[in-house]
Amino acid sequence: MIPGLWRLRLALPFPGVPHGNAWAIAADGGLVLVDTGMDEPGSMVELERAFDQVGLSVDNVRLVVCTHAHADHCGQAATICDRTGCEMWMHPNHAHGYASAVDPDTQVARRLEIGRQSGVPESALERYAEHARESPSGIARAIEPDRDLVAGVCIDTDLGTWRVYETPGHAPSHVCLFQPERRLLISGDHVLGRISLYFDYGWTPDPVGEFLNSLDAVDELDARLALSGHGKPFLDVHGHIEGNRALVRQRLDATLAAVSSEGPRTALEITPAVHDEPLTERNAGWWLPETLCYLNHLARRGRVDRVSDGEVERWVAVNSRNKP
Repeated sequence: MIPGLWRLRLALPFPGVPHGNAWAIAADGGLVLVDTGMDEPGSMVELERAFDQVGLSVDNVRLVVCTHAHADHCGQAATICDRTGCEMWMHPNHAHGYASAVDPDTQVARRLEIGRQSGVPESALERYAEHARESPSGIARAIEPDRDLVAGVCIDTDLGTWRVYETPGHAPSHVCLFQPERRLLISGDHVLGRISLYFDYGWTPDPVGEFLNSLDAVDELDARLALSGHGKPFLDVHGHIEGNRALVRQRLDATLAAVSSEGPRTALEITPAVHDEPLTERNAGWWLPETLCYLNHLARRGRVDRVSDGEVERWVAVNSRNKP
């Protein structure tokens, strides 16, 4: 691709997301490693194999940089740092990513409460809890960053200096890295080669609004090539940004239409209309939080409102709340 830049393709256990990318960048005789893959049995062996395939070694890593605190991007950071003695840099707002590793019981209880408020039946919640308690966090060990990746921080490499841009939305901790002379963007999960949306629900007031603002910030960079967290590198970065904007608008419109079409409805009832597919226990963990993010975004703009009976939240369009 580009001399001094290597894509390391690492397997993931997620349905529909079979691989993730780590990016190795030459830097003063060593490597800056951007993202690490997920911690699972055998995952370090796989990372070593990926390095070996491009003629490199994990032992050459001098700095680990994480685009955000999701397990598939920071899960092996502690293991790599322990082995090499290098530093790890990440955005300070990373509590959302470490929650399952630091206090799994509290995190499961939090998700159960969100499901209960959204109208998920207790039988489904019990099955989810059983599965969640048996599932590892994907993070070897939660470690604090040696340096906070905030706006303006620079990372020096043989390809030039990369500047950090804060891009919350997909995750509160998300950042992108931009190399202006080469117009290279390491986009993490903010912009992918295929238009795909996911927001961490409940950690910030308005992930959807943050995501749209972050799209604007990245669009202004005029990147030529994006190196994303999943899939192949891609050109037409502006076109992909426009695709994300269009999909957010489409899903916000679908959310508002679903709320307006009948009386007060739970997020569980609204979600299938947002995605135009039936909700299942397989996809609910991804789609229900996303729908809640759209509902909160619309509520902050005065388009919908919550109606609660003390346990279950329902949503109603503001202009129809007082109708019989």
